Amino acid sequence: MKTYLIPGICVWLLTACGGKTDNIENEKHDSAASAQVVSFSSKQLENVGIEVGQPEMENISGVLNLHGKIDVPPQSTISLSFPLGGYLKSTRMLPGMHVRKGQVLAELEDMQFIQLQQDYLTAKEKFTLAESEFNRQKDLNATKASSDKIFQQARAEMETQRILTHALARKLEVIGINPANLKPDNISKTVSIISPIDGFVSKVNVNVGKYTAPTDMLFELVDPKDIHLALSVFEKDLSTLSVGQRVTAYTNGDPERKFQAKIILISRNLDDDRMAEVHCHFEKYNPLLVPGMFVNGEVAINGTKALTVPEEAIVRWENNFYVFTDNGSGKFEMVEVKPGTISGGKQQIEGSGINGDTRLVVKNAYALLMKIKNTEEEG
Repeated sequence: MKTYLIPGICVWLLTACGGKTDNIENEKHDSAASAQVVSFSSKQLENVGIEVGQPEMENISGVLNLHGKIDVPPQSTISLSFPLGGYLKSTRMLPGMHVRKGQVLAELEDMQFIQLQQDYLTAKEKFTLAESEFNRQKDLNATKASSDKIFQQARAEMETQRILTHALARKLEVIGINPANLKPDNISKTVSIISPIDGFVSKVNVNVGKYTAPTDMLFELVDPKDIHLALSVFEKDLSTLSVGQRVTAYTNGDPERKFQAKIILISRNLDDDRMAEVHCHFEKYNPLLVPGMFVNGEVAINGTKALTVPEEAIVRWENNFYVFTDNGSGKFEMVEVKPGTISGGKQQIEGSGINGDTRLVVKNAYALLMKIKNTEEEG
């Protein structure tokens, strides 16, 4: 009998504990659900001054506020490497320095630079000799003083040396050495890394004495002429924007200083937050606009049909925006919405299940939010 009694007690205890756990979870769920609903008596509604109404479809004109950052397109970012390995002999570059096209950024030193110049000059001399031998065999072959085979061998040797000389000349040009100016008495053990653009240095990945491989990125340069503004816009606002619209931009650090830009591209790809990118060109580049800097943008919007409510119908809590829908019997539910353009005391909204027939609080909505906060603090 004892053998069956003990397992039975264990099963009963586990069942009881499980039931308590389920009850606790259900209580938590009910508490979380009720935290979004607030109740008022009719007398309280009068004292607080809450008014209920419905959203309205209106043509609104105002300013669309967007946020983004300074961006550089791929074609304006240049990563400099060198086709041959070598030791960095000298450089004075630092991130942020302005450079001119053709300016020397650094100097590399290596034995293979000397060898490449030597090979070119040697090939050049051999080509001259082969060309002379070809011309000599050509004259001899014309009088049949030499065979056609010897003449053909002389021509093949000359062409081989011509190909080698031209190939080595192109290799010298790749590393910045002009083969036309190369002579035995000016062979150099160093080569220069030249800036291909007017711009500024954004990254320096080398130091004096370091050996660099052809795959290493030595410097990153940015062409400021094509720096642009990338703004994020909600899906619902895409239809209000068009290419060519003017944008007034400003930074958080100096909101009084305005920068004028123009929309050049509107992306149609939406991210996980249902937002797209709008690319703008600045009318005039300012050195204060640094790639990666966060920037705000304002775009004037005219005559847009949208669902609107009075500004005081929207409350902000924990970086989200809400309205309170009227569920009847003095109960109001907090529903998250996405705010839009503000015009004449009315604000555009968009939310799940909210339309022109939805009854919601249009005045003194913050009184409902304060009651929810107080209820949570007391709990």
